[in-house]
Amino acid sequence: MNSILSDATLDDWRVRLIGLLQQQPGDDDGAHDLNHFHRVWACARQLLDAHPDADALTVLAACYLHDLVNLPKNHPERHLASRQAAARARALLAAGNFPAERLDGVAHAIEAHSFSAAIPPQSLEARIVQDADRMDALGAVGLARLFYTAGRMDSALAHPQDPLGEARQLDDRRWALDHIEVKLAKLPAMMQTEAGRKMAEQRLQWLRDFRRQFCQEWRTA
Repeated sequence: MNSILSDATLDDWRVRLIGLLQQQPGDDDGAHDLNHFHRVWACARQLLDAHPDADALTVLAACYLHDLVNLPKNHPERHLASRQAAARARALLAAGNFPAERLDGVAHAIEAHSFSAAIPPQSLEARIVQDADRMDALGAVGLARLFYTAGRMDSALAHPQDPLGEARQLDDRRWALDHIEVKLAKLPAMMQTEAGRKMAEQRLQWLRDFRRQFCQEWRTA
């Protein structure tokens, strides 16, 4: 497989993939809207610069189609969503004359992107897609998505007396702020690429700085 593609070819497929997405039924989840896919692809492009041997078209398709099936975080079948998304993406791409030799790679990258699915990425392309998707949970945009999702799940902002969890067990289903340490703090060490780890560490530091400032303002009594 030739992984060297022109920008024009990638741009052409990007337009087609966006068209496919816009034809799919949506659930009005602002944390997984079209802008999310744009951001994941933008991050993946940065990671591709550090990994020129990766197949950019496979990464592109997986970045835009990885959430074709997006179940809520508290859904009992959440861990199956990426497999369902991969199957749907394969069918849509095959019908759209996407290169057949890349279908397996795209499907695997979509399956492996999910945190809840716990499928280890076996290819460089899957590692890049997983890193790029998880990066969108970190930093300023990640913080906005965190509180947006917590609101949809009826979580409170933070524990009223102990927002840092110094004398209690953290619970990010009840307290949105807890999610930073419960899950997001683990992401840098889980990144699959060195470039992804460095970027994730910077974004996590920003989140922790926010958490400290939040708690200073939160403690009014």
